[in-house]
This record gives sequence, structure tokens and C-alpha cells, in this order.
Amino acid sequence: MRLEITCQDRLGLCQEILAILRENEIDLRGIEVDPIGKIFLNFPAMEFADFQALMPKIRRIPNVEDVKTTSHMPSEREHYEFNLLLSTLPNPVISVDAKGHIDVINSAGAALLSTDKDALKGEHIDDCLGGFSVGRWLERKPKDPDNAQVKCGRSVYYANLFPIWLTDDEGEPSFAGAVVHCQSEPIAVPGVSEQGSAAFAAILTQHASMRKILKDAERMASLEVPLLIEGETGVGKELIARACHRASRRSKKPFLAVNCGALPDNVAESELFGYGAGAFNSRSEAKKGIFEQAAGGVVLLDSVGDMSRELQAKLLRFIQDGSFRRIGEETEVKVDVRVICSARGFLLDRVESGDFREDLYYRLNVLNLQLPPLRERRGDVALLTEHFLQQSCQRLGRPLVRLSQSARNFLTQYSWPGNVRQLENTLFRAVSMLEGDVLEVEDIQLPELPALATGFDIDLEQTTLEDAVKTFEAGLLRRMYPSYPSTRQLARKLGLSHTAIANKLREYGIGKQRKLNG
Repeated sequence: MRLEITCQDRLGLCQEILAILRENEIDLRGIEVDPIGKIFLNFPAMEFADFQALMPKIRRIPNVEDVKTTSHMPSEREHYEFNLLLSTLPNPVISVDAKGHIDVINSAGAALLSTDKDALKGEHIDDCLGGFSVGRWLERKPKDPDNAQVKCGRSVYYANLFPIWLTDDEGEPSFAGAVVHCQSEPIAVPGVSEQGSAAFAAILTQHASMRKILKDAERMASLEVPLLIEGETGVGKELIARACHRASRRSKKPFLAVNCGALPDNVAESELFGYGAGAFNSRSEAKKGIFEQAAGGVVLLDSVGDMSRELQAKLLRFIQDGSFRRIGEETEVKVDVRVICSARGFLLDRVESGDFREDLYYRLNVLNLQLPPLRERRGDVALLTEHFLQQSCQRLGRPLVRLSQSARNFLTQYSWPGNVRQLENTLFRAVSMLEGDVLEVEDIQLPELPALATGFDIDLEQTTLEDAVKTFEAGLLRRMYPSYPSTRQLARKLGLSHTAIANKLREYGIGKQRKLNG
């Protein structure tokens, strides 16, 4: 039972209330005094007749204005609100004492550690998180907040560390522990620009070839020459390009991207190079193109292989001397920008088919990065899955979702023709439609890939060895082509020359019809 007593402050008021409780042999469980003029009492339930006799006694105390029952004590409401807030936060939050033992952890934190909240209480945080010793940080009794990169299993998180300082009875500050707030995105430190490896920190990988690519990209970021980034759709070409920009001396200048394959020729030319006043009609005003708008910065030409040959010629001249003419003007415009290009697959395939100028290719291909598809770095699937799960929960404002082992195995074994972008979108859709807090295989919607032909369905009585081999070969190439949509990629995978693969694709009518030079 709980009572709310409204009163005016008076010396000895609480003692008189407690004296009445003692006279009636009431076991007081708790008392809270609100500075706005209220006293709250918590004691065991009592008989109605005894309660009726108690209330007038309290009301007759001088300065007491009202007495009524209440459903909760102020501290109970605060505790409920605190737990409700923690449970709905999508980010893991862990409160530890001065020695580093977990005192409070929210549902997202328990899901991150794949353990029940009650079982985690009292555990040392360094036994749960790696990569940074929170215990040693606590030993210093820090005054200011800090941040660090921590690991949980194979996943990387970024933690805000907030020290807790209280005031004791004598008014002296006392160190009481800290609150650790984890998030999947890198922590932005005000006033610190991203340079070097810090610019690539958001690109998660544990695959050796991808790590080497990131090291190469870090070195290439500071070079003032064109960069060509090749890879399948969805592997993160623009992500690498933006990281190169942030790590370069041009980081304070604009980064502008244009999709060359999404714009018609006339629109693409005006978007890139701009046009003069009256270029299209007497009332049209002059407009700066992308290259002028990005002066001093970086322009990313996405899907550069889809650019028309007419536009390629104008781009070639700009790459050579940094100058161009706006549409409808004779005056030369000269700007200083770094050009980064991205291409689906290998741009050299477009050169060999006659769709892309060879001289422009070698102008753009001064520095080159070839990003591997996700299916060739399956170890990254689990790492990226944890990242995208937390990111999706943050965007949707829901507690962290856990992934069942069967779903984890399913995602790892899938070939991901859409690569990282497909994985990200798949997980966001699954989390947004999930009603529970555990993601199972049936919650994940992915298109089935064509089955691999085995050759055992061939009528052995009605075929020759040559026909059987061709049937199996055609089935194999049809199965693999969506995952390796480039003669060079497919040839490298199968250990053949790209010319041989191109001939076989043409023979079986798979993919685009290719023209080979001489």
C-alpha cells in the first residue's frame, strides 16, 4: 500500500508521521520526500477498518493538507521509465561499476552478447567486449567522456564511454563507474578531419584481399591522378571513392557523383560540362556543370562504361588538359578536379567489344582498384550481417534483432549476385517485417538462383559424348554467368582465357552478344 501526503514543510513533520505508524505497528518499507511538498509512504496492505482509522490521524497532523492512496512511489515510476527507455533503445547500453562489473544492461546489449540480461549482471565487461580494455580505462578514473572501437565476436562496434561521478555526503566527488553506449557507425569527433586509414574505418572486412585493396586505396587517395574502380554492382565502389576523397587533401572540397548510364547523351553533356546563356532558347540562363561545381574537389563518374562515344571524346579532352567548353559557348573553361571512375565488371571488356575508346581507357586507368564480389569473401557475410542488422534496427527505432544459427548459415552460403547492397536491402526488409526478435530463415526473402545442371538428366541412349559435354557446359555457364557477368571474371574463375569464354557464351546464347577485336 502506498500513500501520498500533501503538506507544507515543517520541522518534525516526518517524525510525527512515523510516530503514528509505530503506534499502529505498521512496518514501513519506504519513505520518499518530494521537494514540491509531498511525502510518499510504502507499507504492507492492511485491513480496511485499520486503514480507515489511520487516515484521520495523519490528516490531523499540523500542516498536512491531504492524504490519499497512490499506485506507485516516485522512485518506482522513475525505475519503470528508465527500464522502458533502455529496453526500446536500438543501441546496446551497458552500465558498469567502478571495477568494470556490469550493473545494468538493456535488451539490445544482451542481444549483442547473445546472453540473458540477468546472467550478465556482475560479469566483467572486458570478458564480453574485446579490442579495448574498459577496465583499464576505469582504473584511471577519467573525468571526460571517451570513445573506442570494440569487438564482440567477429563484429566491430564503436563505443561512447561516459564516466559517472557522484557527490558523497561531505560534498566530495566520488567515481562510480561508467555507461558504455555502442553503435555500428564510426564516431565523429568534432574538429578532427578524416585522414589516412581513419577515412576507411567504416568499410568493414576481414578478408585478406579486401584488406589489401583498402591499403592500396589509402595510398592512392593522396595521388592527383585518375582512379578507376572496377567491380560488380553492389560491391561498394562509391563507398571506396568517397573514402578516397575524405582521405585526400581535397576532403574539404565537394565530392559530386553522376551516373553516366542513367542520363541520355544530351542531358549527360549538359550535366557534366554545363551550358551558356541562350544555349537552348533565348530565355535559358547559363548553368555550371558538375566539373565546375566540384572545382578543387572530386567527381565520380559512375558506370563510365555506359557513356556514349561522343561524350567519351569530350571527356578525353578534359582529362588531357583540364579544359572544356560549355554547350553553346566558345570560351574555354579550365577547372581543377580529380576524376574517379567506376565500372561494372572490367572496363577493358567494353574496349574489346568496341563500346569504349581505348585511348580514354588508358587515360582513366592510371590507378586501378578491382573489388571482389561478396561470394568470394564469404567470411565478410557474417561481419556485414551484424552491422546491417544493427543499422536496420537503428533506422526503424526497434531493439536489436538476433540472428538464428540456421539463418546465419543460409546467408553465408548464398552467392549474393547483388553483393553488399543486396545483403543490406535484404536484411532491412526482413527486420522491418519481423514481428519477433529473432530472425529465422523463413523471414529472409531471397530469389532462388538457377539450379546447376548435373548432366544426369541426359538421355544416354540418344546422345553423344560431345553433346553431353555441351549440355553440361551450357548449364554450368548459365548458372555461373549471373554471378560473374564479365568474360574476364568468368574466365578467371574457370581457368580459361577470356576469349574462349566469350566464344562459348556466344555459342550458347548466354548474356550479351559480344564482338571481339581481330
